[in-house]
Amino acid sequence: MNYLGVGSRVKHPAFGDGVIIRLHVAAYEVCFTQFGLKMVGKEYSNWTVVEHIPAEEPVTFSEAEQSLAKVLRAWAGVSLEKVELGDRWKNGKMVLQADGVQPKEIPIDTFFHKIVMMRDRLRVLEQQVNAHKKLDDEDKVNLQQYITRCYGSMTTFNVLFKNREDYFVGDSGKE
Repeated sequence: MNYLGVGSRVKHPAFGDGVIIRLHVAAYEVCFTQFGLKMVGKEYSNWTVVEHIPAEEPVTFSEAEQSLAKVLRAWAGVSLEKVELGDRWKNGKMVLQADGVQPKEIPIDTFFHKIVMMRDRLRVLEQQVNAHKKLDDEDKVNLQQYITRCYGSMTTFNVLFKNREDYFVGDSGKE
């Protein structure tokens, strides 16, 4: 899609002549000569473009959605992306067994969900430490190193993840 930029002139079949004055995620804000400000969806195609000025940085809905998801992950402690269990583990079970004790079976996907929640909470903790106003830089570095070692301890569970980019990474995986 070739998006219009601010300053583009258009002729709308109902509102007449107008100029795009602002870009929004899914719409243009257009100032029409006779009807004032109106929002027109970016996918609208029934108008005539009198003068096309290219958008400097087109923002699509999916780009805005990705940005919002990133912010929510950073501050809400919620994993919005779907972290997938490796195919070979689907419908599997984990058996905990000790001598003289009845074995305990846990669905692997339930265990995997707990691991993903732990990873997300470690990420939030990491961000809160980095943003903390009362901790000095040395304290932040020390706590950050401890969190990184926690990630390292969790690398055993990487075998459960379908995608490599979801893995836990400890000290040896950092540059």
